[in-house]
Amino acid sequence: MNALLIDLDGVVYNDDGPIPGAADAVRWIVEQQIPHLFLTNTTSRPRSALVGRLDGMGIAVADGRILTPPVAACGWLARNAPGPAALFVAPATRDEFAGLDIAPAGQGDVASVVIGDYGERWTFDELNRAFRLLMAKPQPRLVALGMTRYWQAADGLRLDTAPFVTALSHASGAEPVVLGKPAAAFFEAALAMLGESAAETLMIGDDIHGDVAGAQKLGISAALVRTGKFRAADLEGDVRPDAVLDSFADLPENWSRLFGR
Repeated sequence: MNALLIDLDGVVYNDDGPIPGAADAVRWIVEQQIPHLFLTNTTSRPRSALVGRLDGMGIAVADGRILTPPVAACGWLARNAPGPAALFVAPATRDEFAGLDIAPAGQGDVASVVIGDYGERWTFDELNRAFRLLMAKPQPRLVALGMTRYWQAADGLRLDTAPFVTALSHASGAEPVVLGKPAAAFFEAALAMLGESAAETLMIGDDIHGDVAGAQKLGISAALVRTGKFRAADLEGDVRPDAVLDSFADLPENWSRLFGR
């Protein structure tokens, strides 16, 4: 392995703080000059907020070392769905779409409906508004900022983007375009940013489906950590990680033994 893709939420930190030893592991990666990219489905905050949070943990990361679904989506929308975009994302994340034509909440004629981590802002009225937009003719493109099913918050598991995208797709008949994990296009964008091949890259994540299965489908090896959303049942299904680590903090001492470097 020559390069790393590293999930953030559940691997480097949880909602209630950093994973013990994660900052040391990142410093080791930098010292070893291993090409790496932080790959996250987080859409509740912009990259600048992620950089600030990492900095508070003693991890200096530039915006360009973080790939998020909104970053990938902006490029796709500009090329494939020009026109007003209806955003169902956290207010802070709207800044990532500054270069696009953003439709105000009351507008009914849009080119795309973009669904991210909308959290407690999802009410019946908001879900129905998204549904009505998708029922227009011609039908807008349904864009999913990842298809993560749930995540680990301080108070327990919480629904993420996928359940709402699935409901809207089922009701409207719109096929979602996924621009986040586990979509192949998202992993391909990450490899392009790294300048590495799939065979030379390792994904480290806490999601057996979004991180491990998504990476493996593209030929990227994947390690599952026992932090974040990990549950013992993850190791009993059809998806088999290439390695299992108790924590991302254990990567340095296991690197040579597991990955031959």
